[in-house]
Amino acid sequence: MVSSSSPTRPRATTRDWLALGVLTLAVVLLAVDGTVLALAVPALSADLAPSATQILWIGDIYSFALAGLLVTMGNVADRIGRKRLLLIGSVGFGLSSVLAAFSSTPEMLIVARAVLGISGATLMPSTLSIVRSIFLDPAQRTRAIAIWSAGATGGAAAGPLIGGALLEHFWWGSVFLINVPVVVVILIAGSFLLPESRNPERAPIDILSALLSIATIVPLVYAIKHAVGSGPDVLAGVAAAIGAIAGLLFVRRQRRLTTPLIDLALFRMPAFSGAVVANTLSVFAFSGLLFFFSQYLQLVRGFSPLLAGVAELPVTIASIAVIAVIGLILRRLGAGRAIGGGLAIAAAGFVVLTVAEGITGYAALAVALALIGLGIGVSMTLSTDAIVAAAPRERAGAAASISETGYELGVALGIAVLGSLQLVVYRTTLALPTGLPDSTAAALEESLAKGASLIEQGDTLGTEGLEAAREAFTIGMQIASVGAALVLAVAAVIAWRVIPSLREPNRGR
Repeated sequence: MVSSSSPTRPRATTRDWLALGVLTLAVVLLAVDGTVLALAVPALSADLAPSATQILWIGDIYSFALAGLLVTMGNVADRIGRKRLLLIGSVGFGLSSVLAAFSSTPEMLIVARAVLGISGATLMPSTLSIVRSIFLDPAQRTRAIAIWSAGATGGAAAGPLIGGALLEHFWWGSVFLINVPVVVVILIAGSFLLPESRNPERAPIDILSALLSIATIVPLVYAIKHAVGSGPDVLAGVAAAIGAIAGLLFVRRQRRLTTPLIDLALFRMPAFSGAVVANTLSVFAFSGLLFFFSQYLQLVRGFSPLLAGVAELPVTIASIAVIAVIGLILRRLGAGRAIGGGLAIAAAGFVVLTVAEGITGYAALAVALALIGLGIGVSMTLSTDAIVAAAPRERAGAAASISETGYELGVALGIAVLGSLQLVVYRTTLALPTGLPDSTAAALEESLAKGASLIEQGDTLGTEGLEAAREAFTIGMQIASVGAALVLAVAAVIAWRVIPSLREPNRGR
């Protein structure tokens, strides 16, 4: 990007900045919905009695659906119009939110979350593409992308707080029902403020490529989830093989198509490929933390839902505060070193969190969360900007789709892999005292959430077993935190070495 405004490119108007507000609100809605469920797990466990596996599916199927369909929906938006698809997706998101809120069985909630993900996939690709079409001045576009990125990071971090505030006064379905008024605002304001834009060539969508992209992502994620949760077996191997074969066929087909769903040439650019990897791995660790840390605060520390949400505020504050310092960091270090440094800070935060989870008091937890929020905020903001900046303007739509797919895949894998790791360690280290009723022992062995729910309903004999389960859950969280730290350390090295660190003193001014 250039460092000064070009006189031949019109600067954004007040209406354009208001339109950015609508687009950022849509991103915040999707990010919040990916993490707001975390605090509701104990409450919905008591109401719907899902199994541990069903709890994982409730949490991650939303992101699976999003990740699997983002590239396809990005192409649909290019063809029928980005504003039109965004508004259609908003209607679907609102309706499926109502379905989720009033789900009466775990299966119904899983289906509702899948539909939410499908609806979200129609929203996400349009947001960044519209931002680029509105903000033609390079400097203004840089600031707009920074605000858009803050919506994603801040929204994900704010999810637990919003969920906690709602659950303090309402039933668990309120974390979904809150989407409805936000959707209404997006529909009304978006209809008036957002300009329509589309690819003038309106190339046809390759259906086979779309199916192959889904057949690649879903089986591979399932294989990882199943292998970590139940151990490697034939089913996991078959799923992994299906995903790998579909992926190879997808790549071969993209190379032959005149207008591919994903332009593979983008990955030959170190800045682009390195930023995609860094972005995906950072959100992998971040989402895994948010989903299970909220359960830790409630089920182990005994926090109320609202207090648990407040306790996670350091993540939210630090991730949003990044906007105030991101320009200075970028000027001093350059993109690659800044992204690598942010990931290293987040990795250090997870190491501190590992220690803090095993001791009493909140101060150490707060320090760990602030480090994680700062590091992830820097990494995600600059990774998104690097992905967009690395791609030529004519390939911006493909770049945005890949970035968003990596983000959502990172969310899904973070919950699935780190969650499964935590569950395996929990069950392996759980040492229940003798003499517990069979029903109580079975519930505690299934999950801490299920066991705690049963004991809270009057099973006083299970109190001693609950303490053992809390200790095992904490050990599981510590191992998962170490795993997240290692992933972020690897990502930091990749970003530092692969992404160029050219300094641009006046960038974003």
